Amino acid sequence: RKQISDVLDTAMSFEDFSDRLLQQYGITVKESRGRLSYLPTGRTKFIRAKHLGDKFDKAAVLATLQANAERKPKVQSKPTNLAKLIDIQAKLTEGKGIGYECWAKKFNLKAMSQTLILLQEKDLLNEDDLNQRIAELETKYHDSLAVVKDLEGRMKANKELRYHVTAYANAKSVAQQLKTAKRPAVFEEQHRAELTAYRAAAAYFKANNLTKLPSPKKLEAEYAQLASEKATFYEQYKEAKEELLKLKTAKQNVASFFREEDQTQQER
Repeated sequence: RKQISDVLDTAMSFEDFSDRLLQQYGITVKESRGRLSYLPTGRTKFIRAKHLGDKFDKAAVLATLQANAERKPKVQSKPTNLAKLIDIQAKLTEGKGIGYECWAKKFNLKAMSQTLILLQEKDLLNEDDLNQRIAELETKYHDSLAVVKDLEGRMKANKELRYHVTAYANAKSVAQQLKTAKRPAVFEEQHRAELTAYRAAAAYFKANNLTKLPSPKKLEAEYAQLASEKATFYEQYKEAKEELLKLKTAKQNVASFFREEDQTQQER
């Protein structure tokens, strides 16, 4: 009860709840016919939530998880995107009036000012330098995203393997008892959940050519390492994406500004 409560107090979703129970305490949680059951390490039979207390049944668990998620402080994201210049002539052609034109000119001046400040800060006032930096960021963006996707796949595989290793270890003694049971059919019915998990794990190991199972602790350490690497590359991906969007907008703003200037000169 204490171990389940510890995880339940901080988990934000049912997936997070079940993953952390398995990872931290080796407790498997399953849902069947709208009810939850728990299988601690060392036991062969699931414990129904009603035997642990009302706090651990499905409705109470989901309510607690929802409350945790709502209580989590939301980080106010700063608007980081650079404003795009408005095509004033196109808007006037669509029927916009003089008032809109005056507002749009002020908006464009402000956006262009922000654009120049950004390019000065990045020392990218030269067009070739700007294009080179955009190309570098695109490469970094795609490379980081590819690594993040690869790590996510490996984390998913690790989690799946951990689940089967734990289920196999918890139900192994039950499978052995089945071989010597006097009434196999009755024993099978009484331990259907454990035997199903055991056979699913055995089939998974066979399909993946696993003859020697890794220890849960080793898998947990591997998962933590993968999660750390993912966090690092995800930050690189976000930084590259943010700067890339800004510089592409800046490049577009500069082109739009000089196009508008050329058109104004021609009209004069």
